[in-house]
Amino acid sequence: MRQNRRKRARNRLLAAKADAGVSYAEIANTVGRDKVWIAAVILGEASANESEAHAIVDTLGPEAPQETITDLQLAPEKGDSDPTIPSDPMLYRLYEVPHVYGDAIKQIVHEEFGDGIMSAIDFTCHVDRVQHEDGDRVRITYEGKFLPYRKWWFLKRRLSGSDNRWYEVWLWSQRLE
Repeated sequence: MRQNRRKRARNRLLAAKADAGVSYAEIANTVGRDKVWIAAVILGEASANESEAHAIVDTLGPEAPQETITDLQLAPEKGDSDPTIPSDPMLYRLYEVPHVYGDAIKQIVHEEFGDGIMSAIDFTCHVDRVQHEDGDRVRITYEGKFLPYRKWWFLKRRLSGSDNRWYEVWLWSQRLE
């Protein structure tokens, strides 16, 4: 049910955005957030707080239904829209990049940072136009906090309690390197 509300809000807000003739950058300037984040909220992949939701709906004008303010605050089901590789050329290219360069990027990250991953939670994404003599370029910047994998160990011990009974205790420790 929640996802149906998010999808309905998405469609209504996209229609209101088209009717208002505003860009994601214009909405972002009003809300005080990045245009990529604004697009993710409207598309249902991120959630806004109450003041952000009000600012988004207010920026879209009278065509944006007020009830979508509540819908924008619902927790999204991230990446749930379509689990298959899309046929849209732009989205397909975004899938193609990690297929072609993913292993190389991973090797470089591991070489420079160690064994770990890039956070998609403590994360920003920016899309910029770059002027180029052969035609404008699209620059997509992902910036995520590096999260190293941790090593740990478990140790099982039998200890005598104050009641003279034996207890098995599992000790856990983590060693950061």
